[in-house]
Amino acid sequence: MILSRAARMTLRCVMALGLTVIYIPLFVVLVNSFNADRAFGWPPSGFTTHWWTQALNNDGARTAVLTSVKAGLGACALALTLGTMAAFAVQRYKFFGRDTISLLVVLPIALPGIVTGIALSNAFQVTLQPLGIGLGLFTVIVGHATFCIVTVYNNVLARLRRMGTNVEEASADLGADTFQTFRYVTFPLLRSALLAGGLLAFALSFDEIIVTTFTAGPGVQTLPIWIFDNLFRPNQAPVVNVVAAVLIVASVIPIYLAQRLSGEASAH
Repeated sequence: MILSRAARMTLRCVMALGLTVIYIPLFVVLVNSFNADRAFGWPPSGFTTHWWTQALNNDGARTAVLTSVKAGLGACALALTLGTMAAFAVQRYKFFGRDTISLLVVLPIALPGIVTGIALSNAFQVTLQPLGIGLGLFTVIVGHATFCIVTVYNNVLARLRRMGTNVEEASADLGADTFQTFRYVTFPLLRSALLAGGLLAFALSFDEIIVTTFTAGPGVQTLPIWIFDNLFRPNQAPVVNVVAAVLIVASVIPIYLAQRLSGEASAH
């Protein structure tokens, strides 16, 4: 498709405007994390690392980070297992309702978070409370996994479609059983797709707040909930700003790695 010079310039201006709207606020958060003014006046009256020291020594923030990491790893593990199995079922086998299953797997990420949170909260209260299991970290992990599965499912499904079945059939013809074929042929070809899907799933889980609010229960506080609870407290606002700045920088890593892995997979 050949675009005119005016069309190209328009697209560039629109892209620049979009990037400005997205990244200028993030830049302000990074700068304000070093702002000496507690009220975050702009431009900064001075720069200091005092708030960073306070953030590092804040027990609540450290506990919340650890909880978020546990929830993210648990949701990532569930998503990798269930998402991969669902992708294999949909791509490798033909059965009645296959398209419906695919739609149901993808649907949770399209639903509003508050709808998913209310539905999960009600489901947990009906099924788990009679068994003596209350809302906690386990329910948070299950709640996050419902939408994290989609990222793994889409990555694995796309890879399986590009792979075809010729290599696996050749492995079987050479005498390998199902598990040997998966270990030596299928898994190495899927590895980068699984890693990319897992990184995206962890990133989604780590910053989730709406579903977590309905599924965490008392005593379980992930980092996004900790930020929300302390955002409007005068003494905690600078610390929250530092934590937000750290999250901005840290979130770049899994997204960048997932994009690189997906790009390398497409090239192959």
